[in-house]
Amino acid sequence: MTNSNQDAVSRGFFQTLTSFGRAFWCSNVIELLERWAYYGVRGGIAVYMVAAATVGGLEFSHLQKANIFFWWAAFQSLLPTVIGGHADHYGHKRTVAFAISISVIGYISMALVNGYWPFFIACMLVATGTAVFKPGIQGILANSTTKENATLGWSFFYMIVNIGGFTGPLIAGYLRLMSWKYVFITSACIHSLNFITLFFFDEPDRGHVAFEHNDRSLAEKISRVFREFWQVLFSSLKNLFDPPLMMFLAVFSGFWLMFMQLFDLLPNFITDWVDTSRAVAFFGNLFGNQGWIEYAQAGKQIPAEWLINLDAFAIIFLMLPIGWVFGRMRPVAAMILGIFIASAGLVVAGYTMNVWLCCLGIFVFAIGEMIASPRKSEYLSMLAPPGKKGLYMGYVNFPQGIGWMLGSSLAGPIYQYYGDKTTLARQYLVENLNMAKETVAQLPLDQVLPTLSKALNHQSVQETTRFLFSTYHPERIWFVFAAVGILSMLGMLAYDMMFEKKRQQQADANSAAPAA
Repeated sequence: MTNSNQDAVSRGFFQTLTSFGRAFWCSNVIELLERWAYYGVRGGIAVYMVAAATVGGLEFSHLQKANIFFWWAAFQSLLPTVIGGHADHYGHKRTVAFAISISVIGYISMALVNGYWPFFIACMLVATGTAVFKPGIQGILANSTTKENATLGWSFFYMIVNIGGFTGPLIAGYLRLMSWKYVFITSACIHSLNFITLFFFDEPDRGHVAFEHNDRSLAEKISRVFREFWQVLFSSLKNLFDPPLMMFLAVFSGFWLMFMQLFDLLPNFITDWVDTSRAVAFFGNLFGNQGWIEYAQAGKQIPAEWLINLDAFAIIFLMLPIGWVFGRMRPVAAMILGIFIASAGLVVAGYTMNVWLCCLGIFVFAIGEMIASPRKSEYLSMLAPPGKKGLYMGYVNFPQGIGWMLGSSLAGPIYQYYGDKTTLARQYLVENLNMAKETVAQLPLDQVLPTLSKALNHQSVQETTRFLFSTYHPERIWFVFAAVGILSMLGMLAYDMMFEKKRQQQADANSAAPAA
């Protein structure tokens, strides 16, 4: 157990909770609203991009969707690596305000466009706004916590993230039944409320001289801004190549490759393969709601993001106790355990068409996520030198970016050719029923399954779905992503033996040494 964790345990849960100041609580409100807006869009956008135009979708291929997510990852997760240093220099509140403006423009743009490239640009605006936002808000949080309350502070922050992450998709699931435009406009309005919250607190001390205002000419000020930009950029990249830091970020990228499939791929898998009508029927019978029962009997499904929302729901209610219990573990050890549990959960979630097993897998995944993910922020905050909290909080997003980019490149073709129900139905029509390839290719997206169902004399599209599942076994794709998670866990074990134990021994020796 680390010294900070020992202090937190000895102080008691509620005493630690009341030790936080106004900046901490306001930063959590800002994070709540930002995540509400973000996940309101992200929760269902994977389905929106590939859905048929007849149901309001964009009809992109999974390869096009993967390309958008690839660049989304690059903008959102790699930019904070260099932006973090600028957040330290210019101020975290200024950074957050600028980020809100960019994201709001992006959400509004999403509501107004439907072509591939215009939608791509709108997504990049949201990604850039989120990239600028992260080191700013995390820098405020890092500077408003101490070594005595950091573990609980980051656990609380992660719980708040998931309250927003739960609320957004829950409301968006209803809004998109009316129109997807309402989803995007609502997210823009919710995020705009953060401009007000910024006025309610002063920025915590950043450990360096604040940004100066003087009477220099405009040209001198512009020159200084560019000069300082490149200086901070060089410093950010230089710190990134520290061997222990580089290995930690590289190894944790594997976890993020696996993690992001919960949001980028599992919604598509649920929409294609999981029979969610069974859950609707169960709750209809449980509560005596005849409308739900009839909804299920008609074979209608619930939005996939509502099932994914079980992850956020579990974190809302379990994050603080799990953070408290596993706060007794070293951060690296907790991350190793969490990665293993999350890998197992992902396989369970995608292994069958059974909605209850899918929910169980998502819940198990959430347990692993709660153990592993918050500790990486705490760990990098511990490593950060004074005055570089924002820089190191920017590094938090580096492994997510690498893992997300690689995962998108991998998931796009894997699902397009081995998991997409429409693709597999077209394949069966051509290869097994000898239908002309050109004829099959011209079938509208929403007519492929009914055509195959009729050709096979099936009673329903649901029967055809079960037939395709047993024929092509799309569940096997999840073993690929779980294997990456296990490799990440093994890499973290190696990092622990090579660097972390030595660092901890040095830290303990320094704390035990008498003051000069």
